[in-house]
Amino acid sequence: MFIKRLPRFEYHAPGSVPEALELLSRYGGAAKLLAGGTDLVLAMKKRNVTPAHLINLKTIPGLSGIEADGEGVTIGALTTIAEIERSSVIRETYTALWDAALVMASPQVRTLATIGGNLVSSVPSADTAPPLMVLSAQARITGPAGERTCPVEDLFAGPSSCALAADDILTGIRIPIPKGRGVYLKSMRRAALDLALAGVAAYLACDGGKVCTDVKIALGAVAPTPIRAAAAEKVVLGKVLTEELSAEAGKVSATVCRPITDVRATQEYRCSLVEVLTKRALLQALNRLNQGGVQ
Repeated sequence: MFIKRLPRFEYHAPGSVPEALELLSRYGGAAKLLAGGTDLVLAMKKRNVTPAHLINLKTIPGLSGIEADGEGVTIGALTTIAEIERSSVIRETYTALWDAALVMASPQVRTLATIGGNLVSSVPSADTAPPLMVLSAQARITGPAGERTCPVEDLFAGPSSCALAADDILTGIRIPIPKGRGVYLKSMRRAALDLALAGVAAYLACDGGKVCTDVKIALGAVAPTPIRAAAAEKVVLGKVLTEELSAEAGKVSATVCRPITDVRATQEYRCSLVEVLTKRALLQALNRLNQGGVQ
C-alpha cells in the first residue's frame, strides 16, 4: 500500500556545515540529510525509512553552484541536475556529465534532484556516477575530523549503500580539466523517468597521431555498484581507435559487467547492451575529440 502522508519528524535547518555535523552527532541514526529529496521523500512516504529528525542541507550557503578555474571545476553537492544541464562550462568541457544530465529522469525531477543526492543514494543505475568516474572526479567530504577527498568511485559500498560514515557530509565534487572528451550513453525502456537498463561512459584522449593516450570506461546499472571496465580500456589504450577496435572493447566490457535479471531486463540482455553502448560511446567520444566539443 502506498502511503501519501509523511511520517512525523523534527525538522532542522542548519546554517553551516559544522552545525549540520553537530546535529548528525547528536541524533545519530535517527537523522537523515535532506538534499533534493526526490528519493528520500518517496522512501519516507512508503515507510521504507522513518527518520525522527530531518536535516535540510539546502539552508547551508555555499553547497550549490558550478565554479570553474584554471585547473578544473567545482560542483557543489546541492547543485541540481537541471543546473548542470544548463551550464555552458559542463556542456563545453565535461561533456560526459552533460550527457548524463540530459537523460536523467524528467525535467521536473532534474529541477529538484542534486548531484550529491544522486551519488550518495549509491543506486547502481545512478546516471552521474559513470561520467564522473571517467572524468577522474574527486568527492569532497566533511566530517568530524575535517575535510578530505576521495575518488568518486570510492563512495559506493554496495547497492544503495554509501561508503560515507554516518557523520560525513558530501559537500562537493572536483573535476580536473580533461585533455580529451567523454560520452555517456544509456539504454532505458522509456524516453524519460525510467532507470537505466545499462549505462556506459567513455573518455578518450589522443596524441597528434590519433593514438589513444588515455582511455576510461565506466559502467552503470550492470553490477552492484558503478564499475570501471579496466580490461576494455586496455584494448584501446596505445592504439588508434577504429570501429573494429571499439567493437572488441565492447565485447570485453560485456564480460566485465555483473548484471541481474529482474522485471525490467534479463542479465543476458543487459550484457548485450553494454557491448553495443561501449562501442558507440568510444566512437562518439573520438568524434567529439576530433570536432572539439559536443556534436
